[in-house]
Amino acid sequence: MEISKAELQSAAQASALSQTPIEINGSDILVKSLQAEGVQFVWGYPGGAVLHIYDALYKQNTIEHVLVRHEQAAVHAADGYARATGEVGVALVTSGPGVTNAVTGIATAYMDSIPMVIITGQVPTHAIGLDAFQECDTVGITRPIVKHNFLVKDVREMADIMKKAFHIARTGRPGPVVVDIPKDVSFKKTIYAGYPTDVEMRSYNPVRKGHSGQIRKALQLLVGAKRPFIYTGGGVLMSEASAELRTLVDMLGYPCTNTLMGLGAYPASDRKFLGMLGMHGTIEANNAMQNCDVLLAVGARFDDRVIGNPKHFAQNERKIIHIDIDPSSISKRVKVDIPIVGDVKEVLTEMIGMLRELSAKPDPQSLASWWETIEGWRSRHCLKYDRGSSDVIKPQYVVETLWSMTKDADAYITSDVGQHQMWAAQYYRFDQPRRWINSGGLGTMGVGIPYAMGIKLAKPDSEVYCVTGEGSVQMCIQELSTCLQYNTPIKIVALNNRYLGMVRQWQEIEYSGRYSHSYMDALPNFVKLAEAYGHVGMLIERPEDVEPALREARKLKDRTVFMDFRTDPTENVFPMVQAGKGITEMLLGSEDL
Repeated sequence: MEISKAELQSAAQASALSQTPIEINGSDILVKSLQAEGVQFVWGYPGGAVLHIYDALYKQNTIEHVLVRHEQAAVHAADGYARATGEVGVALVTSGPGVTNAVTGIATAYMDSIPMVIITGQVPTHAIGLDAFQECDTVGITRPIVKHNFLVKDVREMADIMKKAFHIARTGRPGPVVVDIPKDVSFKKTIYAGYPTDVEMRSYNPVRKGHSGQIRKALQLLVGAKRPFIYTGGGVLMSEASAELRTLVDMLGYPCTNTLMGLGAYPASDRKFLGMLGMHGTIEANNAMQNCDVLLAVGARFDDRVIGNPKHFAQNERKIIHIDIDPSSISKRVKVDIPIVGDVKEVLTEMIGMLRELSAKPDPQSLASWWETIEGWRSRHCLKYDRGSSDVIKPQYVVETLWSMTKDADAYITSDVGQHQMWAAQYYRFDQPRRWINSGGLGTMGVGIPYAMGIKLAKPDSEVYCVTGEGSVQMCIQELSTCLQYNTPIKIVALNNRYLGMVRQWQEIEYSGRYSHSYMDALPNFVKLAEAYGHVGMLIERPEDVEPALREARKLKDRTVFMDFRTDPTENVFPMVQAGKGITEMLLGSEDL
């Protein structure tokens, strides 16, 4: 039976109020801490250093532990859950290889600012540093890829550390926090008087409210713009500020773009949305970014895949307003004129309030002229492809068909990394936040199925699709076993072109077609493999069979379905900005090669 978040919180509050000091071990304190935080799911894999923790989990019934088949998938699944829900994802792994297997998942979450707590087992405190069996320096290994990490040296610190871990993970710029627990700390007993109700950390006090003077200056600059542009990233989603962004854009009537990580923050179906920008962004979004006179950047970080060559980007004069909760992200890659440090939701709320009171309004004539220029770029239809092909399945067509079927449904789309990821971002038009779940900053192959599993547990009544490729999907394909055990009926849309597609595309363009180790010579029979795991497999080889296959998969609501779409192996992702080029120096198709 599913336990609601409200029921968990109510139980945790009642437990805290009625708590009288008792003597219990560190593992029980850990579990009580998770319960107090309202944790519903933990993804993990047991091992010697965490057996006391697993024993404590066995003795309770409010937290469901999900046994994955690889520790990397445990962190990815918890990550996917966090991305879709906004809650802190929790993973549990053992010491040594358990930790090192989890590193890729931790780094993936770190690069995309995902709130997570990863609990790792450690050898007993007296054995640390002595090369004990399954020992590794967890704190040292994970330090560059976490927001913070803790080594629990004293069982009496367990509850306080857990409180701090969750607080750090979810506040400010979110991120993963590792809590490393030596085995002896997990079984030692101490007096437990309840979970802390608040947390105080002198060295950590993120600013939430933006400076009103800076917000007013930004608004005056924005309203006076002749060629304004609003550029938004994943920070809008992390701050749950999509409604505020939509209100601001609609009030101003300005063009808007989302990064890969921000898709869905502003509805793709709205005319003011110019599509995704960047390396595989649209002509209209990239040209507007380069040619605007005032740029409002909201919860984005001007990364290399967005602005291309920084020198090229700086050629055009523009005033830049940058809103971000992380002060270290402001003017890191691009010098800005008006920095605003604060929570995106709070800053946009204040900005909207000031805008309503402001007598000055955007100049309609200048704005009309700017929109006329934008519509000229948009009229080039840079996402066109050969829709008339009857011989081979075009991957874009699969994504477009999926979108047309599910656009009015309660659907979530995960992806792995590569060409299929870009096609999903370009051709699935996301109108709602937190519906597009992918690895942006680290670009991690193999996340698609674990992400989908995590989302399906959190959203059992929603449709969850994993758009993947035949290369990426094999990196965590063992999690099909987890899907069966925990009844997470996801739908896998594999765009199988028999190549490591993005690698092949770069080799075609940059390496004169020398396809070094990018062709897959020995692919499995995915239909039989899916069936071997207890699921449904489909092979789709003709364009006319794409829609019927997707319809059939949707009907199988209670089954995981693996759809092997044999797509055109020569298809490339366009537009494309090559490394070292500016964002307006786009390749639009094979004719540009």
